[in-house]
Amino acid sequence: MNNGANTDSGGLGSLSGFAQIVDASVLARAQRGDMQAFATLYVQFGRPCYGLALRLTGNAAHAEDLVQEVFLKLIDSIRSYRGDAPFGAWLKRMTANATVDQLRRNKRFVDADPEAMFAASEACATNSAQKLDAAALLQRLPPRARAVVVLHELEGYTHTEIAKLFGQSESYSKSILARGLQRLHAAATPDAEA
Repeated sequence: MNNGANTDSGGLGSLSGFAQIVDASVLARAQRGDMQAFATLYVQFGRPCYGLALRLTGNAAHAEDLVQEVFLKLIDSIRSYRGDAPFGAWLKRMTANATVDQLRRNKRFVDADPEAMFAASEACATNSAQKLDAAALLQRLPPRARAVVVLHELEGYTHTEIAKLFGQSESYSKSILARGLQRLHAAATPDAEA
C-alpha cells in the first residue's frame, strides 16, 4: 500500500498521482465517515489534487484553497462514490470541476471570445534569454486556454468532456486547444516565425 509518497511531484512529465490504488478498507471507512480514513486519503491524494489545480489556475494560493475545498466536498460526497471508475479518476474529476467553478466565480473566464482571450495574453512576450519550461509556458496562456490544454493534453480529457465542463461546444474546445498549442509552440521556439 502507498503511504502517501507518490511519483507526482507536480511536474508536467511525471505520472499522475491520481492513478494510485486506494486501500478498500480505507475507502469503506471514509464512506462511513471515519475522519482518520479521510486523513489517509488526503495524504495520498492531496499532492495530485494540488498539482492539477495549480496547472489549471496557475496560482499556488488558489490551488491550495481548491485542495481544501475538494476534500471538504469529499467528506459530503464520498458516500455517492460507487466504484464505477477508479477512486483517483473520480477525485480528479472533482478537482477539475471545482477548479473550473472557482475560475468562473473569480470571473477569470468572462471573456468567451477566443480572439480576445489570446489577444489579452499578447503582453506576455517571450524573452529568448529566459529559461523556459513547460510550467512557465503554460503560465503564458490565458486561464481558459491553459485549462483546456492541461485537461486535454496532460489529463486526457476529451473535447466532449471539456465542452461540458466549460458549457461550450466541442468545436470551441478544439479551437482553444489548437490556438493554445500554437501559442505554446511559438513561445518555445521564439526564433521561429509565427
